[in-house]
Amino acid sequence: MSKFNRGIASTLRQPSELVAHGFAPAADLPDLKKVAARYAVALTPEVAALIDPDDPNDPIARQYIPSVDELAVQPGERADPIGDRAHSPVEGIVHRYPDRVLFKLVHVCAVYCRFCFRREMVGPGRESALSQRTYRSALDYIRSHGEIWEVILTGGDPLMLSPRRLAEIVTDLAAIDHVRIIRLHTRIPVADPARVDDEMVAALKAAGATTWVALHANHPRELTGSARAACARMIDAGIPMVSQSVLLRGVNDDAATLEALMRAFVECRIKPYYLHHGDLAPGTAHLRTTLEQGQELMRALRGRVSGLCQPDYVLDIPGGHGKAPVGPSYLSPANSPGRDPQSRYRVVDYCGDVHLYPPNP
Repeated sequence: MSKFNRGIASTLRQPSELVAHGFAPAADLPDLKKVAARYAVALTPEVAALIDPDDPNDPIARQYIPSVDELAVQPGERADPIGDRAHSPVEGIVHRYPDRVLFKLVHVCAVYCRFCFRREMVGPGRESALSQRTYRSALDYIRSHGEIWEVILTGGDPLMLSPRRLAEIVTDLAAIDHVRIIRLHTRIPVADPARVDDEMVAALKAAGATTWVALHANHPRELTGSARAACARMIDAGIPMVSQSVLLRGVNDDAATLEALMRAFVECRIKPYYLHHGDLAPGTAHLRTTLEQGQELMRALRGRVSGLCQPDYVLDIPGGHGKAPVGPSYLSPANSPGRDPQSRYRVVDYCGDVHLYPPNP
């Protein structure tokens, strides 16, 4: 995939740096400083190289470059849009579903997405990692709850930790008899693929549990040759991967882009998992679509690509009530249940045609 060389050698973290490199207009600098004072900014050289300087609506820039639109907070937006705090029995743990927990190890990322649902909780100035005391308390909670089958390492991005520290954590978790799955959620293969070296890959595995990695990417251009190679290093080492994407206005809210993204995942041996509806994080309304738009895109995707390429379209219900599938329905009653001896249904095929099931004799 083509790259746009701007000669950037290190991560950009200040609005003035973004303006100096042509990522934002100078006239916006005062407002962008206000945005950066509230929400973290970071743009790695790998991601910066993907941004087309001649496209004012570049879908990569839209994900990572701060916008003055972030200063507008809409009614209903909230600092904790998916209700992590309501399900946090001890610091670092979110126990929303019976058989799995989130383990929030760090509060920093290589890049900061402009739509992040934890944008009020991550970035420089926040405590970068759990203290040893807090970490041990979280482990004790997991040990004491035998129903926990899966531990999901998140944050922040857990691959921001050193391989040595990650290996210690994975080993600690794998030593708990009832923990059988360890899943890591990360942007690192896209944002800083060189970080996924042999030492890092080895750190992700430990006897006693199976490791999965979920890659967050939202546009096919993010899956560069380097990103694909980083994923291949993990997959070739026996670590299965799934994808997570967010439906974003101006980034991937058209069928052709979603098709290319999902096919790219499958070509990389990454199974599409979730397509998230945008959360009600503060200052993100300009990036959200409607649920109806998302459902229409899922209908279009159903008719365009293999079942291997189909993610679940989900909404995190505000207030901590968990994820709900919100994709389109293809089934509706064709008669009145209880009045007819045999229930019949209308079924919509991928072309939009309607059929009766069971069919007429």
